[in-house]
Amino acid sequence: MRILGIDPGLRTTGFGVLDVEAGTLRYVASGTISTGHLATTALPARLQTLFQGVAEVVQCYQPHCAAVEIVFVNVNPQSTLLLGQARGALIAALVQAQLPVAEYTALQMKQAVVGYGRAAKPQVQEMVRRLLDLPGVPGPDAADALGLAITHAHAGRSLQLLAAAQTAEGKGDVAGRTSSYKRGRSR
Repeated sequence: MRILGIDPGLRTTGFGVLDVEAGTLRYVASGTISTGHLATTALPARLQTLFQGVAEVVQCYQPHCAAVEIVFVNVNPQSTLLLGQARGALIAALVQAQLPVAEYTALQMKQAVVGYGRAAKPQVQEMVRRLLDLPGVPGPDAADALGLAITHAHAGRSLQLLAAAQTAEGKGDVAGRTSSYKRGRSR
């Protein structure tokens, strides 16, 4: 399974692509989509750049699913609103490509990758480097995106094990609930 992780940002959006084979994570690619050169440009043009950038990443790497960070309210409500619009453009591009989209908070990602939900960015970067056996530390946005992909790989495996255990115990079929989760639907 190939997973695309997305760390939304209006100026810089990180992306990371992993393959998961027999429980092993393999790095495929990572990078950023930047609208920094458009900082003085109208918001719709910047959103279009993000939408097209994610569409290009999807076309190039052909992921099976995506994991996107959930945005929380910041101190500055205007910044939160702008980030939410950027996130919406990114999710729209993923949905347009018919990818299942899962969503995780930064706390969930840090817990899954570092083991501590309030880990600092350098800690996430170093653990991503170690988990994926990378030759160097990825940039902060790419590391967060790879961390989201790692989180989804772990969550997907946990859901499969739960479904198998419940089916073995005769508790009914949870495959429908699992597949709904994978499609990114909220419960």
